[in-house]
Amino acid sequence: MLAHARISLDALRHNLSRVRQLADGARVMSVIKANAYGHGLPETAEALGGSDAFAVANIDEASRLRSHFPDKKIVILQGVISQEALSLACKLNLDVVIHHEQQLLLLQQAKLSEALSVWLKVDTGMHRLGLPAEQLAAAIDRLQGCSNELNISLMSHFANADDQSDPLTEQQFGMFEQLTGQYNYSKSIANSAGILAKQDYHLDWVRPGIMLYGVNPFTDGMPSELQLQPVMTLTATIIAIQHFSKGDRIGYGGTWTCPEDMPVAVIAIGYGDGYPRHAQSGTPVLINGTPCPLVGRVSMDMICVDIRQAASARVGDPVVLWGEGLPIEVVAEHSNTIAYELLCKITGRVQREYS
Repeated sequence: MLAHARISLDALRHNLSRVRQLADGARVMSVIKANAYGHGLPETAEALGGSDAFAVANIDEASRLRSHFPDKKIVILQGVISQEALSLACKLNLDVVIHHEQQLLLLQQAKLSEALSVWLKVDTGMHRLGLPAEQLAAAIDRLQGCSNELNISLMSHFANADDQSDPLTEQQFGMFEQLTGQYNYSKSIANSAGILAKQDYHLDWVRPGIMLYGVNPFTDGMPSELQLQPVMTLTATIIAIQHFSKGDRIGYGGTWTCPEDMPVAVIAIGYGDGYPRHAQSGTPVLINGTPCPLVGRVSMDMICVDIRQAASARVGDPVVLWGEGLPIEVVAEHSNTIAYELLCKITGRVQREYS
């Protein structure tokens, strides 16, 4: 009766091929941080082995990945902030992102035994990580004059590319081109939404993340419209079918009241598995292909579902929570969150199956 997350390796490979098709010659840095967005790091990386590089958040993720992929280019998006971590990154042949003054100083003061690949990040409007635009030229001069052997690339990150009507994306790209145009280094700015939005944004490297997992990166529309395939299908099992009377209230707090005499299925999944606690009544699940609405609050181990439209439902039947036939974007919208969070919050007690 465990919840299962079926991971389609073919869908991962399809989505990567879709990136290749769109990127039109740019190299592909597949983002597999946060346990590959909840899909499982080594298995996902193996399926995405055709990528030119992998990107992860921190050196712990990079070290784990390096043990499985001794020769793949791996980029640490947050960089490192200690001499020990910098030495380890050099030893493991990891690329590090440089995004603030302390990291520049660390690199200048270090005595590295091997050449190191670095990505100098400039803030063009995200206002999170990145050197201020006015400091970029001086930072490049410092890297060029560093006693360590460095392979330099330049990057930035779109803030609002998921909203195709927001002019900031084009402004950021224009600023990045203006700041970096004189330098003959590899450049990267396009995330998933940037890849899909405009070919001009692709430059030398693209950095697909959420689209690899079959999720639409834009604020509207469905992944099928973008020729993406869902990678994770989350399923659970009906463990009881109850028959309640008109006026009966369902679950903790009694937040949903039966409008008539009706059957309700109890499904063995809850926020302890990563299903969103804030999913609202009306959030759909699929039972034998029929959409059925969630009723009442999500509890730790169970949800309740109105099965008046699924008369054939029986104890033991599988239920699709999202994935094939039910886009995760729909569940995210009903839960006032985003698909990224749903995927990343799948817990360890959900059994992952790869095919």
